[in-house]
Amino acid sequence: MQQGVQIDLISEERLSTLTSMEKIHMILDDVREGTIVILEKGLDPEEQSTLIEMTMREILPDGFNGIEIESYPSRDQAPGFLQRLLGKSTQESRLTVIGPANQLRMIRKDKDVISAWISSR
Repeated sequence: MQQGVQIDLISEERLSTLTSMEKIHMILDDVREGTIVILEKGLDPEEQSTLIEMTMREILPDGFNGIEIESYPSRDQAPGFLQRLLGKSTQESRLTVIGPANQLRMIRKDKDVISAWISSR
């Protein structure tokens, strides 16, 4: 058996062939196995909310620690004050990094760089 961390880079084309629930189940299945998932085109805000909601339901009973997720925002203009206040955004994210919370730590994010620390199990 190989040691280390598996990273899956998933293209926008592959994501476009999946329904929202198929994307979410694929991501959760991979992350539960310890894989770091990088999406070329991020999830839309509703998909991201559903992913987080489903993750919260699965934490603890079988030792699953949850996920760490970070995305670049869309290149479009920033959300307005009301959208930020309500935590809602109509923007799709660009690249998204998702992984097991016990293996992936986001160190820094700015407009051009997401820095992450990944530990092996």
